[in-house]
Amino acid sequence: MMTGLGPARSYQVANTIEKEMVAGGLEQVSQEQLVGITLDVLRREAGDQYAEAFIKWQSVAELDVPLIILIGGATGVGKSTIATQLASRLGITRVVSTDAVREILRSAFTPEMFPTLYSSSFEADKAVRQPIPHSGDKLIIGFREQAAAVAVGAQSLISRAIAEGTDLILEGAHLVPGFIESLDEIGHDRAVVVSVVISVDDEKLHRSHFFRRNTDTKHRSEQRYLANFKKIRRIQKYMVTSAMMRGVPIISHYDLDQTLSETISHVVAQALKTVEGGKAAADAKAVDEGLLNRAVGVIDREREGDSHEAVS
Repeated sequence: MMTGLGPARSYQVANTIEKEMVAGGLEQVSQEQLVGITLDVLRREAGDQYAEAFIKWQSVAELDVPLIILIGGATGVGKSTIATQLASRLGITRVVSTDAVREILRSAFTPEMFPTLYSSSFEADKAVRQPIPHSGDKLIIGFREQAAAVAVGAQSLISRAIAEGTDLILEGAHLVPGFIESLDEIGHDRAVVVSVVISVDDEKLHRSHFFRRNTDTKHRSEQRYLANFKKIRRIQKYMVTSAMMRGVPIISHYDLDQTLSETISHVVAQALKTVEGGKAAADAKAVDEGLLNRAVGVIDREREGDSHEAVS
């Protein structure tokens, strides 16, 4: 199911794998043999794209160092759905929203002490008390103040997860590139830390997400989000610009499977850097480096294919 196959199809493929192992008279198999059989069956039963997707997801699932994935993006781009699907496919049990971090911070600060903590990201301009320069954007200033406060809690969560050796997915509008300090140093040699920003370029598609959100949740009215839609788009523009300035990958979300595939590609690339970094390579004893290198090869081929399509 990591590859995107539905439950029934996955069960069918798994049955075929089992039958081939039994037919081969194997009493025991190595991990490498099992992966090889799985890839052969996937190619035959489902197609090359599913086999190559399996290589990417399996290479990450076998990491023996903590995996920390940070998913930022403006309200309504689909961060929660992406985080949930990633967690399901990678077997990660700890998924935290920055909204939860903000709620905890609220218990330590009153509205009078820290008003921006008590407003939504797209309403932070109403809580700004400091004088604003004539050319300043009150919304972005308020949002930055809120993001800086939440970043303190997010930093602690990341450090704790790495110290415990626990995988973590952290998602939220407050994960603005540049606000989590020393991210590279925190993750260096001790974890695979990947940060991405999700965006929805098409305004109509972005707007439609709020109508779907209204049907999925009981207490969120789409009217409040739609009334502030222009502000939400301004915050997205600011986050995308911040990501571009700092080299953080920006993933345009229009199809869930495609977004998940792009995200895991960035995870694979970062995992390879970490494993080749020295100490992590010694610690990550369970990592099949051959499989990881094959996953990078898959990503390279995908990118070459995308380049050829763009030229065409």
